[in-house]
Amino acid sequence: MQAVKSKHTRPELIVRRLLHGMGYRYRLHRKDLPGRPDIAFVSRRKAIFVHGCFWHGHGCSKGRLPKSRLDYWQPKLDENMRRDRIKQEQLRGLGWNVLVVWQCEIADIDELAKRLQYFVDESENSIDI
Repeated sequence: MQAVKSKHTRPELIVRRLLHGMGYRYRLHRKDLPGRPDIAFVSRRKAIFVHGCFWHGHGCSKGRLPKSRLDYWQPKLDENMRRDRIKQEQLRGLGWNVLVVWQCEIADIDELAKRLQYFVDESENSIDI
């Protein structure tokens, strides 16, 4: 677990490259915002979290629990999901829109690009998928 990065992960870099290629400029890991969003569009008040499916408890095949040491992993991952929920609610309370991009969604770049563009340009409400 020591080698697991929390910033500048492969999925995050892919999302950042997509956004930059579309002409968007953003801030990274803003310490003054709850949850330190991976990507923040300050003037638009929009934040993007790029979550690893396993570490943040996504329901896909990558997000499955291990078969051993459930007494260790279950509380750890439950706490991650609880913390994510709280930080996203705090951001929304400050008037920010929030998008969560899951690691497994990186596989379909075209769909991801459409989703990112819609979120940054058009959406007024938060998107959680």
